[in-house]
Amino acid sequence: MEQEPKAPPHVLIFPLPAQGHVNSMLKLAELLALAGLHLTFLNSDYIHDRLVRHTDILARFAGFPGFQFKTISDGLPPDLPRDGEHFMELFSALKSVTKPLFREMLISGQLDSLSTGGSATCMIVDGILSFPIDVGNDLGIPVIHFRTISACSFWAYFSVPDMIEAGELPIRGNEDMDRLISKVPGMENFLRCRDLPSFCRVRNMTDQNLQLVADETRQSPRAHALILNTFEDLEGPVLSHIRTQCPKIYTIGPLHALLKKKLGSRKSPMQSQSSNSLFEVDRSCMEWLDAQPSKSVIYVSFGSITTMTEDEFTELRHGLIASKKRFLWVIRPETVTGEHGGGQIAAELVKLTKGTGYVVGWAPQEEVLAHPAIGGFLTHSGWNSTLESIVAGVPMICWPYFADQQTNSRFVSEVWKLGMDMKDVCDRVTVEKMVNELMMERREEIMKSAVEMARLARKSVNEGGSSYCNFDRLIGDIRLMSKGGRKVSPILD
Repeated sequence: MEQEPKAPPHVLIFPLPAQGHVNSMLKLAELLALAGLHLTFLNSDYIHDRLVRHTDILARFAGFPGFQFKTISDGLPPDLPRDGEHFMELFSALKSVTKPLFREMLISGQLDSLSTGGSATCMIVDGILSFPIDVGNDLGIPVIHFRTISACSFWAYFSVPDMIEAGELPIRGNEDMDRLISKVPGMENFLRCRDLPSFCRVRNMTDQNLQLVADETRQSPRAHALILNTFEDLEGPVLSHIRTQCPKIYTIGPLHALLKKKLGSRKSPMQSQSSNSLFEVDRSCMEWLDAQPSKSVIYVSFGSITTMTEDEFTELRHGLIASKKRFLWVIRPETVTGEHGGGQIAAELVKLTKGTGYVVGWAPQEEVLAHPAIGGFLTHSGWNSTLESIVAGVPMICWPYFADQQTNSRFVSEVWKLGMDMKDVCDRVTVEKMVNELMMERREEIMKSAVEMARLARKSVNEGGSSYCNFDRLIGDIRLMSKGGRKVSPILD
C-alpha cells in the first residue's frame, strides 16, 4: 500500500508592522510559496487594511496553494500615525497587547495551516521582536529570526552593551561625534559616533529605545537561525563577526533580485506593476522619466517613516533647484511637519521647477531606479532602498533619518564607495554641491564601484550564487523540520 504524500511544511511569517519590514517579508513569503511551502502571513490589522487598499496583494497570493493572510492588533489606535516620532510607540503596544493575542491565536488553532489544519512547522518572525521566541519555545515551534536591516547595522546594535561597558557610550556632545568607536569588531578604523544607530544618540544609557533595540538584538542567538537580506560579497567581513554569535545564518539577499530570478518565466506582464506598498503608487512618473535624457535625473525619496521640518524641506528644495539637475521627488502628504504639510508644499514645488522636477506621493521605486533616465538617488539609507539602488547600479547621496540608516550611510560612502554621506547636514549649499558631485564631478569614480557591486549582487542571486544556494539550503532545512502538521498542545503558564 502506497504511503500518502507528506504535507508540505507550513511556515508562519510575522513581520514588524512597518512598510520596509512588511515589504521584505512579503518578498520572502512569495519565494517560500514558489518553493512549494504553505504559509500563513500574520499582519497587523492596520497594515493589512492599507495593503488591501493600495495593492493587488490578495489576488497575487491567491494563486499559491496553502497561503493565507491573518491579522492581529498592533495595540495602537487605528487613527494614530505610525511614522516619525510615533513609530517607537509600536514596541510597547506590541509587547503589552499583541504578545498575549499572538500566543492565544497559536494555541487556539487560528494560525493553523489552511490546507491541513496542522500547526506551523516553524515561524519566521521579525528579528527585532523576541517575544515570539518565548512563545515558540513554550509551544514547541522553532523560530527563525529575520532581520530586515543590514548585517553591519545588526552588528552595531549587537555591540551596544560592549560600547557602554567600555565607556564609548554615551556620546558626550557634538564635538564628540567624529570620535572613532573601537568596540564594534571589524569597524574600528572608520565607524564614528555619528555613524552609530540613531538610538545611541542619548545621554542616558537607560534610554528606553536604546535598551529596546540592544536587548532585542541580543536575543537573536536564541533563535533557531538568522536570515539576513544581504549577500556575502557585500558584507562578508561583518558576517564573519556575526557568525561568532549566530552560527546559523542564511544570507539570501538582495531579496527583490532573488525573487525576480526565481519567478523567471512565471512572471506575468502585470507583476512588474505589483507592489507591497502601504501607499497609493503614482505611476505617472514613469511616463515623465521616459521623456528625460539618460542618467540625467536624481531620484529623491526618504522612505515611508521619515518626516522633516519645513526648514529642512526648504534647504533641500533650494539645493536641488540650484543644482540645475532634473529630479523626481517622492513627497508623502505627511512628509513635512508643520501647518502647511507635504501636499501644499509639493504643489508649490512643481510650479517652481517648471518641468525640470516631478513630484509624486509614492513611486514604484524598483522600476524607477532601474529606469535609464536615473543617474543618482538622494535617499534616507533604509536597507531596502539601499539594496534596490545597489542592484540597479545607481550611486547614492545618503541623508539618514534614524535607526540603522546612520550605519548604512557610512558603509555606502566609506566602505563600498557607492556614494556620499550627507548625514547631520541639511543646507542648500551642501545639497547643491553633493548633487553636482554625484551627477558630474565624481560620477565616473563612483559609477565604477556601483557597476561592480551591481554585478556581484546579480551574481549572488543567479543559480550557483551564494544567496541562491543559501535560499535552497533554507528550504531544505525547513523541510527537515516538518513533522507532518501536528497540532500544538497548549502549555499553561
